[in-house]
Amino acid sequence: MKRFIKLLLFCFVLSLGGCGEKEVKITNLRMLEGGKTFAVPTGTAADQFVLKKFPDAKIEYYNSVLDCSIAVNDGKADAAVYDKPILLNIAAKYQGLVVLPELLFDDQYGFAVRLHDTLLKTAMDEVLTEIKSNGVYNEMTKRWFPESGAPAPMPEITFSDENGVLKFGAAAVTEPMSFIDGNQKIVGFDIEFASLIAKKLGKRLEIVDMEFGAMLPALIAGKVDMIGSGLSITEERAKKVLFSQSYYQSGIAAIVRGNRSPAAAKSATLLKSLDDISDKRIGVLLGSIHDSYATKTFPAAKILQYQNVSDLIFAVSSDKTDVAFFDHSSLRDILGKNRELGILTENVFSVEIGAGFNKKSDKLRQQFNAFLNEIKSNGIYKDMVDRWMDKGLSEMPDIKCATPDGVLKVGIVSDLGMPSSVIMDGRLIGFDIELAQRFVASIGKEFVPVDLQFGSLIASISTNKIDMITSSMMITEERKKQIDFSDPYYESGVSVIAKRKNIERPVPLKGMPATGDNQEAPAESDSFFKSISNSFYNNIIYEKRYLHIIDGLKVTILISILAAILGTLVGGMVCYLRMSKRKLFSNAAKLYISLLRGTPVLVLLMIIYYVVFASININPLIVAVIAFGLNFGAYVSEMFRTSIESIDSGQREAAIAGGFTKSKTFIYIIIPQALRHILPVYKGEFISLIKMTSIVGYIAVQDLTKASDIIRSRTFDAFFPLIMVAVLYLIIAWALTWALGLIEISVDPKRKRSKRTMEGRL
Repeated sequence: MKRFIKLLLFCFVLSLGGCGEKEVKITNLRMLEGGKTFAVPTGTAADQFVLKKFPDAKIEYYNSVLDCSIAVNDGKADAAVYDKPILLNIAAKYQGLVVLPELLFDDQYGFAVRLHDTLLKTAMDEVLTEIKSNGVYNEMTKRWFPESGAPAPMPEITFSDENGVLKFGAAAVTEPMSFIDGNQKIVGFDIEFASLIAKKLGKRLEIVDMEFGAMLPALIAGKVDMIGSGLSITEERAKKVLFSQSYYQSGIAAIVRGNRSPAAAKSATLLKSLDDISDKRIGVLLGSIHDSYATKTFPAAKILQYQNVSDLIFAVSSDKTDVAFFDHSSLRDILGKNRELGILTENVFSVEIGAGFNKKSDKLRQQFNAFLNEIKSNGIYKDMVDRWMDKGLSEMPDIKCATPDGVLKVGIVSDLGMPSSVIMDGRLIGFDIELAQRFVASIGKEFVPVDLQFGSLIASISTNKIDMITSSMMITEERKKQIDFSDPYYESGVSVIAKRKNIERPVPLKGMPATGDNQEAPAESDSFFKSISNSFYNNIIYEKRYLHIIDGLKVTILISILAAILGTLVGGMVCYLRMSKRKLFSNAAKLYISLLRGTPVLVLLMIIYYVVFASININPLIVAVIAFGLNFGAYVSEMFRTSIESIDSGQREAAIAGGFTKSKTFIYIIIPQALRHILPVYKGEFISLIKMTSIVGYIAVQDLTKASDIIRSRTFDAFFPLIMVAVLYLIIAWALTWALGLIEISVDPKRKRSKRTMEGRL
């Protein structure tokens, strides 16, 4: 009997395994009968079409047609229903989805004009006949409805405005008929067709983007000359407008999962070349040339921008993004520490790198060019390239000016990575750092590095916060409009990286040990405590990285305390003005409070640093204290005002009647009571102030958060540095609010008596 039961269990498990491998292939609409689940976009008539065709269907609603398609792909729904061209566009981008050839309901797309505009209607029909006969229509169909991938870029169509303007109303949310591409231009099948009509009429096409439901009223009111964005020809609409011939046979279609084995599905999703990332999530460094290149080249992709290299690498490693653009020269360091990553495409393009200067610093730029020519001729430059770029060494020579005459502030990004710039053993090293130090020493100055976010470099040099930039900045025409560049000092290739298991054949990197294709590096099966111990050593002890934490901790505490003191003083003064009986003072205080509370702290910090103190050489730490203090003061002033106004006016009158002056009344009667109301709220705002200081890295202040960024740029450990910094912020907030709590007890008689009673009992 036991053997029989075991045999049954074995057969049951085996049958479950077999069911997991098989998948019923839906090839026609009849197979969707029998209570299947349909995903439809909320707010559309798609659910009505489904229920007319399949009365017993189960409907699930999603925010968009793309979400519906993803639900089908994930097996949460049997099919999604929507306009056929929209579904074809999605199926072309996402492997594994198929649009059924049968339609639930037929539909025809057409352009519409006003009822009396027969000339324009005739012109539209003539253009349609012409492009169908000369093959242009077929080219358009292939361009906007590819079998796989995103639609091709829209061709350039020149217009002549000798006959005026043709206004075309469109809803640019119906890809591929009309949509906004990565260059923020409205393109699509309908847009190209409308452009050809305008060209035939000798007019310039003006696209008026509007809501789909507003197109017909706009046409009837004469706001536009014609409309069309996947506009269905219906009898009801034909009573109000004049339609062209149908230029596209559409309809309500269903999208389902294709029948692919797990192995085939995996093979289809592997990245083979650069063409495969056209609809993927692409990670780039904010403000880099990679950002603009990816946006322009892959309009259908989702571009994800990151502030620093460590966040970018972690995004790829944790599947937050599919691929990332990266300088090829830095890949040795990156891939050496992240063996699960690999190169999809090597040297997508190459760009020259130069030092950046303010447009008014032409003399300094010429000095750098002369220095560059000199080190290229005497062999120093060749030695630098050999050490940093070719061999990947990390030995930094000691370069100092014997008797410096002044300082030169050089903008750098300390977490850019090797071989450009990193902090190792508490010291800045890298090719860019050595180049800058050698130049600064050659002109008799002291090298002063200013550590910034990459996206803040150009703003800093434009406002003279720094004197030059050496941070692997690629020379582009767009950047030349804002700053001047030196002669190129290096030419960098740009590569695309992804997780090795997602690449069909990873490109080997010269000098790196090879690993098998599609294989991640083997991970050690360490225990939890050993893993924590290793993380502690790598992030804290190794290379004396604890020094970054200590320095950042000091800066965070200093900014928090000074900003709180300044904010309290400012708040008291603003409160005084706010409660003044003079409207001028009161209104000025109200305006200050509204402006400061309504402006994000980061924006305020940038305005004060780059605008208010643009022409003043001021320590950024002072700027941080001023910005946070002014913001804190706006909130503190309202705390003061509401607390003071909560005191019964009778006490004030009684004190004055008893011989107290107004000032003594305020000091001895009002303030002690008001403080008891203020301090609990004040503590909460003070904690918020401490947390807000984490943004000071934008103006080259190395606080706790910046310290964690530096450490992560060396270890690429996303967990430990962030958790460690979070704990430190918690400790700082607790310690400072504990101190405020002691003050709170000292000004509250009830709590003071309670504390004394407890101490007496003990």
